[in-house]
Amino acid sequence: MEVKARAPGKIILTGEHAVVHGSTAVASSIDLYTYVSLRFTTPSEDEDLLKLQLKDTALEFSWPISRVRGAFPESAGQLSSTPTSCSVENAKSIAALVEELNIPEAKIGLASGVSAFLWLYSSIQGFKPATVVVTSELPLGSGLGSSAAFCVALAAALLACTDSVSLDVNHQGWLSFGDKDLELVNKWAFEGEKIIHGKPSGIDNTVSTYGNIISFKSGNITHMKSSVSLKMLITNTKVGRNTKALVAGVSERMLRHRDIMAFVFSAVDSISKELTTILKSPTPDELSVTEKEEKIEELMEMNQGLLQSMGVSHATVETVLRTTLKYKLASKLTGAGGGGCVLTLLPTLLSGTVVDKVVAELESCGFQCFIAGIGGGGVEISFAVSS
Repeated sequence: MEVKARAPGKIILTGEHAVVHGSTAVASSIDLYTYVSLRFTTPSEDEDLLKLQLKDTALEFSWPISRVRGAFPESAGQLSSTPTSCSVENAKSIAALVEELNIPEAKIGLASGVSAFLWLYSSIQGFKPATVVVTSELPLGSGLGSSAAFCVALAAALLACTDSVSLDVNHQGWLSFGDKDLELVNKWAFEGEKIIHGKPSGIDNTVSTYGNIISFKSGNITHMKSSVSLKMLITNTKVGRNTKALVAGVSERMLRHRDIMAFVFSAVDSISKELTTILKSPTPDELSVTEKEEKIEELMEMNQGLLQSMGVSHATVETVLRTTLKYKLASKLTGAGGGGCVLTLLPTLLSGTVVDKVVAELESCGFQCFIAGIGGGGVEISFAVSS
């Protein structure tokens, strides 16, 4: 049997950077997914290997099961119901396994993801030979939560083959987890995120696990469903960003202009709160959808202006803003800024011709465009009988 999991990416709608200074931020899932399929090797195949295929980067890694077993203590795979952090000792063992792969220099950024894979696989499944295949619709390292979607989909696929979760294996099509099982998936995914990012906030994996929209402030997370289905054009500027440096820059500006920045963060907090009110309020007809979209566009523009005043915009981000403004569309950066991705709201009544023109113009600048619905479901599982 083959098990497949899919987990969505995420965007930050409002509140990035300000959230570090106590403001509310709002994040949402997007209907672009990372897929992980898992198939255990049958005894007749007589192959004692653990294989990881990363389809989008055309890389395949494999380890003899005996080598993986030797790297970890015997307890691995015994407690899939209890998420555990990777110890310093285990991290050293994993580093040795990853080093042997000779990952090409240009793709060395994937090493931390491979490390997370080894930890989650051995912790949840122990030492069974299998093939794991990963494909993704999310660009890597652009602030759309690709690493969290990978960890969530991987944890879900691995847990689906244990007694720690209860799923109907005869169900046809995509299947959701129960709340208790989602919590377990989320906790394991967070352990993977820690290996990749060191000190992640946990927001990305939470959005990817549960889907929908969340607002968060000072570590408190509130889940909510939107009453309006919004579509976003997501433009990837393909400019890599240094999140740590951008966050530090905002903090330095805060020290230099304490009173002013306090007002900026307070305004962002109000924008996030107003956004959640709009998203939650009932939408009886098309007119109220249009009204909501207009209000959201204004909030996005205001938030972008405040992000500019924090010093986290970028020449490429400004190019996207100018381009979309020509078509009277509202945009803002999402995530760390300094490049990365830009969100543009696509109103319900906007013609497809206009969307095509905007996309063509942005792509001619060398940018990559995606159109995504926001606030959809979280991680899902599908069981297929292997042929």
